[in-house]
Amino acid sequence: MAPTESEPDRNDGQGGLAAYRLRRERELSSLYATARSLTVLGEVDVVLPAVVREAHELIGSDFVYLSLRDADGTLALGAAAGTISPEFSSARMPAGAGLGGWVIETRAPVWVSDYRHADGFHRDPVFDRLVSDEGLVALLGVPLLVGDRVIGVLFAADRTERPFEKDEVALLSAFADHAAIALNNARLYDESRVALQRLQDAYRVIEDQVATMELAAAVHEALTHVVLTGGGPGDIAQSLVEHLEGVVTIRDRDDKVVAARSSGARTTGADPRLERKLLEEARRTGRCVYGQGDDGTVLSVAAIQAGGSHLGSLSLRRRALTESADVRMLERSAQITGLLALMRDARVEAEERVRGELLTELLSHPPLQPVHPALRDRALARGVDVDRLDVLVAADCSDRSAGDIVRELHASSPEWSGLAGEYLGRATMLLHADDPEAAVRMLHHRLRRRLGTPVLVVADRITGHDRAHSFTLAQRCLDVMRSLGDTDRGSTTRRYAMYGLVFDPRRAQELDGFISDSLGPLLDYDRRRSTDLVSTAAAYFAHSGNLSRTAHSLHVHTNTLLKRLDRIAALLGDDWRSADSALRLHLAVRLHQLRAVLDGPG
Repeated sequence: MAPTESEPDRNDGQGGLAAYRLRRERELSSLYATARSLTVLGEVDVVLPAVVREAHELIGSDFVYLSLRDADGTLALGAAAGTISPEFSSARMPAGAGLGGWVIETRAPVWVSDYRHADGFHRDPVFDRLVSDEGLVALLGVPLLVGDRVIGVLFAADRTERPFEKDEVALLSAFADHAAIALNNARLYDESRVALQRLQDAYRVIEDQVATMELAAAVHEALTHVVLTGGGPGDIAQSLVEHLEGVVTIRDRDDKVVAARSSGARTTGADPRLERKLLEEARRTGRCVYGQGDDGTVLSVAAIQAGGSHLGSLSLRRRALTESADVRMLERSAQITGLLALMRDARVEAEERVRGELLTELLSHPPLQPVHPALRDRALARGVDVDRLDVLVAADCSDRSAGDIVRELHASSPEWSGLAGEYLGRATMLLHADDPEAAVRMLHHRLRRRLGTPVLVVADRITGHDRAHSFTLAQRCLDVMRSLGDTDRGSTTRRYAMYGLVFDPRRAQELDGFISDSLGPLLDYDRRRSTDLVSTAAAYFAHSGNLSRTAHSLHVHTNTLLKRLDRIAALLGDDWRSADSALRLHLAVRLHQLRAVLDGPG
């Protein structure tokens, strides 16, 4: 519809012209004030109500509302001024429909004096019903243009039929132009605010990353200092606690705690099942893993590994969640701990090797020759005076290698100013002790506890610097002890003196004479006839002369046993079972058996 002219007729006189100018001045002043107020508005939610409120006051119509275009072209009511129903406020006009679609298509103002009978545009039945229910008759719509793009439509509506004058249309259009600019500024403001927020978020991320890098650098510097100054697991744990807080625990390859440090934060103990589960996963993956316990604390575990060997674990327990940077620091710390463990093992192995070489040289040294000064000096450099080494200890364990036993003997050797090593396949130690009995009992107790399994330990007092002879006595005494059924004992060779004929090679001639005098006829008979009368006599004495148990142990009939006993009596005499003869014969049989264990059957 074409807008009507509203300029006053000059025939009305000067009074009408003055009123017209006064109204125009008021409208322009109000428009200027409105534009100025819109320039200070920022957010769209604030701009839209101001737009319709100012338009409602300027135009003076019953109802003013502003609809904005969605991405699909649909018009949705953004703000309204005047009495209107909620149903109308929530209505959406399809793209290209209604008076708004006409405005958008032509990009020009459009008005109708009576919407019910107007034509020239596509109608929407739903919107037509809403217009009718609200009683809206006259409608004016002007586009909100930003460049060539229509972003919405500003409507003015009356509930009575009337035309819209040219001045009203121009005034609403001018206001719509200002509103469009304000809305566009608001959109730009929102976009700028979002961009600023993103920049601030990115800056915070950068700050966090810088802080993380600085923390990682500080931890790396601290760990490097620990390595360069020869620190240990305790220093690593303390460094982690200072930078990451919580509770740090370092365990060795046997799962024993070697270092534990706390920042003072109160946390409950770790769940053993969770710790075992995480450790197994860490060992399998080679990475740091973490999990949350029932108490809310987060447990992070990193395996300490090197070349496929498990050297222990490092764990951090705290209430804060573990981040990727913390995981990398824990993994780095585990690597440093593994490096320290390897360095420590290398130092220990080197020292053990040197001490073992010293022990071998001393045991191989002729007893009547003085110790070479160089050997003496090397021992003194390790706090060992070779002239005071007066006790030799040998140890044996069926469940552990000699190397495992030697490692434990090395740990105890400084207490007695001694040397430990492996000699002829036997874990051996030279030491100084005023009381060999007390020393061997203490060593046995320590080995039993550290190895976690039964162990035999024998000590012999060295005489005349003949260390090799003491070694022979000790190791043969170990064999005798095991033959006698002992598996877990610490003793000196003196306590087994009654078996000295067996384990002392210097008394071998005495042993041969005693066994020959006592068992000679039986041994000769067994050798010539391929019988086993000696074993029969041993079983007879072992079962205290009980014929039934003796026959059962030999797997023979009682009559067969009686025939063998008669043969023994024929060879040794009828009194071989008398008290004195039986004691001598029993001892000879036992010594013969022990010698067979040590030297093989003879």
